[in-house]
Amino acid sequence: MGISSSLNAGVMGLAVNAVKLGTISDNIANSQTNGYKRAETQFADMVLAQTNGDYSAGGVRALTYRDAGAKSSLISTSSSTDISVDGQGMLPVTDVGSIGAGAGDRSLMLTSTGSFYTDEQGYLRTKSGLYLMGWPADVNGNVQSPPRDSSTGLEPVRVNLNQNAASPTQNITLGVNLPATETEAGAAGTPYDLPIEYYDTLGRSQTLNLEFTPTVPASGASNEWSVDVYDDATDPLTPIATFTVTFDDTAGSGGSIASVTAGAGATYDAGTGNLTVAAATQDINLFVGNNTEPSPLTQLSNSFSPLSVSKDGAPIGKLNSIEINDRGFLESVYDTGFRRTIYQIPVADVPNYSGLAAKGNAAFSITQESGDVYFWDAGDGPVGTTSGYSLAESTTDIASELTDLIQTQRAYSSNAKIIQTVDEMLQETTDIIR
Repeated sequence: MGISSSLNAGVMGLAVNAVKLGTISDNIANSQTNGYKRAETQFADMVLAQTNGDYSAGGVRALTYRDAGAKSSLISTSSSTDISVDGQGMLPVTDVGSIGAGAGDRSLMLTSTGSFYTDEQGYLRTKSGLYLMGWPADVNGNVQSPPRDSSTGLEPVRVNLNQNAASPTQNITLGVNLPATETEAGAAGTPYDLPIEYYDTLGRSQTLNLEFTPTVPASGASNEWSVDVYDDATDPLTPIATFTVTFDDTAGSGGSIASVTAGAGATYDAGTGNLTVAAATQDINLFVGNNTEPSPLTQLSNSFSPLSVSKDGAPIGKLNSIEINDRGFLESVYDTGFRRTIYQIPVADVPNYSGLAAKGNAAFSITQESGDVYFWDAGDGPVGTTSGYSLAESTTDIASELTDLIQTQRAYSSNAKIIQTVDEMLQETTDIIR
């Protein structure tokens, strides 16, 4: 058994070193492949039962795996849809066969990086056929609470449905100074007009006109203004809302608001300082302030000064680009500067990354050995953040692979030498018999 077991061990040694040579070859060949995870070969001895002081060589076997959890450096690119995970975790992707499938029938794969682009149907995919998946957002950019331990809430990211978008105006800040002298006895009582552009729910430009009329007393100062709000989208001659503002002129108050009284068509929230009016297509909050904090609306002994009037909303815009932030929110960026969240890309995590099954194209699938997948918000828990304009480099270290290549070559030659020696010994045994 001694000589024959030695021959068997030598043959097995050749086989396992050939396996290791294969993984080294793959690693070196993919040293420039973005997202490639290095393949590793480990050897395990095979021990046979020994009896009566004899020794029989058991040989060796090879164990191979890919270190899917290995982290690599990120390189900067010029494309906003080159997406990587900066840290632990992987991006959910699927294949072309799952595009038309139901939520429970889509195949799930994971990758650490991808150079995605928009195809003819608007899906974000790589040249190798991996389609990015995420949780869809509603029209307000909000993502509902999806299941975290299942991929059923994920769907292929499609962006051509968001080519044009508008954001209706919901909030206007009235940063206006009203002249204090106009509320004193003997003043002319001339009203001041303030037109403010806003955007309706269809992205059209409309105008709110605010008319500030001072209350002129018979003596002293009233510090009171009546405000009529007109909407050109309905009737420019009939106010849609009215309210009255009284200012505090005591020492140290600086002409701040003393009180706000909402009239017809208006609702005032003293806690937030917002006065809500109903425009043609949506409610608009006019932020005037309150008597507990510094307010944007003031009455000082100066001229009528609408210097800090600001608003949100945007007109109809054309899609310019798609960008992802470090929290995994994929946003449509329009030529008007408006941004809308369209998907949230989660970061997947598994207990054992080495147990993932390699599927090619730097993608992996879940197995029993990897454990169940869990989808985190990017940057939460154990997972890293998402990074646009970047691709992950290969985890191959050329210097280390060349060192392993030399060692494997020597080990292969040594095992070949064992086989040659056993052959010579058997030949001598045959010659003795002759």
